[in-house]
Amino acid sequence: MHRRRLGKTDLEVSEIGFGAWQLGNDDQWGGMSTETAHQLVRTALDRGCNLFDTAPNYAKTRSESLLGESLTGHRQDVVLVSKFGHRPDGEPDYSVDHFWRSLHDSLTRLQTDYLDVVLIHSPPLHHLNGRDPIWAAMKEAQQQGKVRHYGASIDYACQVREVLDTTDAQVLELLFNVLHQDVRLAFDRVRDNDVGVITKVPLDSGWLTGKYNARSVFEGVRARWSRADIERRAELVEQLNWLTDGGRPLAEQALAYLLSYDEVSCVIPGLRSMAQLDTNFAADGRRLDPADRQQLEAFWDGFTDEGRQLLPW
Repeated sequence: MHRRRLGKTDLEVSEIGFGAWQLGNDDQWGGMSTETAHQLVRTALDRGCNLFDTAPNYAKTRSESLLGESLTGHRQDVVLVSKFGHRPDGEPDYSVDHFWRSLHDSLTRLQTDYLDVVLIHSPPLHHLNGRDPIWAAMKEAQQQGKVRHYGASIDYACQVREVLDTTDAQVLELLFNVLHQDVRLAFDRVRDNDVGVITKVPLDSGWLTGKYNARSVFEGVRARWSRADIERRAELVEQLNWLTDGGRPLAEQALAYLLSYDEVSCVIPGLRSMAQLDTNFAADGRRLDPADRQQLEAFWDGFTDEGRQLLPW
């Protein structure tokens, strides 16, 4: 698998990573057996994937535990990314005390003595300012060797600017896909700071696979979408049909769009089956034609009124 430099860190990461939110999750998507989880991780590893992204609240800690089990003997071959700020029950806690407890527990579950990257997980804006004590705690963890690099998992350009203007974050995990492009408006800061970028939710929770329509019904976290939200998304996805005219699946094209940006180091689509793993990895080495990328940027600029009316997330 092709690799890219993770910003100014000393890490090289596979273009397609492994988003482990669904790993071992029995509450949504029909569940997943331990055997399937192990098989998915090991197959991804065999096929050249080296970045695995998780968090303590993914599958109520099972995601981290399953990764730790599956990667036994391969720690030196992988880049492990985890987070803090959401307890295993999902409740937010961005305190320094919780950071240290969360980091210790993550290391134990992942069966390692360090994380390659730790990220503050979707916090309120004030925690993204470098004056917040959590940034000094992350730096201390780095100095202790428990963390190699640190940063934030965030969603919007204003958050990117806050982090990069006030902290020494080395890695950002950004909500970025064809339907959510706001963060690219801060890519000038990313370039200036030479920050590594991992892109989360690259297929917009499945919408950019083409499997949903205006009549789709959702459960779990996606039940937050109103019927009007669902119909609006379906309408927008229909406008992307031109992307598949050459015979490539929409999901592959959506990932190729992200990989067309030099600022992007790695995309981390989720997966819960071998078929989805195959679809994700098919985008390795792909780039959209510059004209197609420009057309997708204009598409987003148009339906969001230049970013002033963002699609509900």
